[in-house]
Amino acid sequence: MSSAFPPRDPGEEGALAPELLVRMYQLMLRSRCLEERLIRMNKQGDGFFWVGGPGEEALNTSLGLLVHKGQGPEYDYLHLHYRATATLLAMGADPVDTLRQMKNTATDPYSAGRNFCNHYSVRKWNVAPVSSPIGVQLSMAPGTAMANKRAGGRGITIVQSGDAGTAEGDFSTCLIWCSLPGRELPCLILVENNQWGISTPYAEQHAEKHIADRARPFGIKSAVVDGNDAEVAYRELKKAMDYVRTERKPFLLEAMVSRLYGHSSASGANFVPDEVDCLVIFEKKLIERKLMTRAAMDDLKARCTQELLEASKRVREEPQPRGDSIWKHVFAERDLVRERPSQDGGKNGAH
Repeated sequence: MSSAFPPRDPGEEGALAPELLVRMYQLMLRSRCLEERLIRMNKQGDGFFWVGGPGEEALNTSLGLLVHKGQGPEYDYLHLHYRATATLLAMGADPVDTLRQMKNTATDPYSAGRNFCNHYSVRKWNVAPVSSPIGVQLSMAPGTAMANKRAGGRGITIVQSGDAGTAEGDFSTCLIWCSLPGRELPCLILVENNQWGISTPYAEQHAEKHIADRARPFGIKSAVVDGNDAEVAYRELKKAMDYVRTERKPFLLEAMVSRLYGHSSASGANFVPDEVDCLVIFEKKLIERKLMTRAAMDDLKARCTQELLEASKRVREEPQPRGDSIWKHVFAERDLVRERPSQDGGKNGAH
């Protein structure tokens, strides 16, 4: 352990290594600064729409750090939703690329300027394209989980949804296909419950106390955790992922999180002061353990904010997609499985 940190208190149950805690904080703060920059870009006319994950950084950062990253069924597949900024940053994504997607530039590596911000797609990391219609990823996840199971090894599928997304039929589809007796699938079903649909409160939509309770009839193990506590989130997420990896069976993890800037720019994207802020909780913990000072945190935030401001100015000058490229990225131009051109060059929708 680095001498730069005080030793971990062995009496503190579940305490993570100091170096890991500081790294998690850096990523969480960077993700928050990125989301705040995206909101400003949208309000300044440098983007058509914002939807993101301020308030969910503790859980999503932990997920990005715990993923078995790579390409193919031996690695983890991720079916994320549009609040997963911190997950991508923790996996190593460049935050400037998210700014590019907000500005819809031709240099956007996720959609070539064709999608909203935070709609990620990274083939080399098994990150399936994020979809705007909620819940559809829950129907797709069993497919990649089947591939994981056939390939063997420790690769699993991770599918993420908000609480409102579980009201879609896709959620039941996922539970059914992942729990077929004798054919269970290695799938972690991650529900990030911020207590809201777009404008519908949880209490008016769900009769069950916890969404995790809906796993019981399917014989799926489940747990409810405090997703606003970064240390708890990391520990419990690791435990759930380890279960899916070793048992090759599904697990439903419900994490209670916050929604700090409303649903999206459609609802104003203004800060909601009465929500619990995972970043504030984590900062207090780091200061109490003498892992970071308030001054160091403020300095880090100022530097992140300035870096992203300068990056957004550069992105503003990058080219927009050309009109003659409108049909690109619609149909496959080659067989990505066999790595050879498709017979019709993609003109007839071969993919």
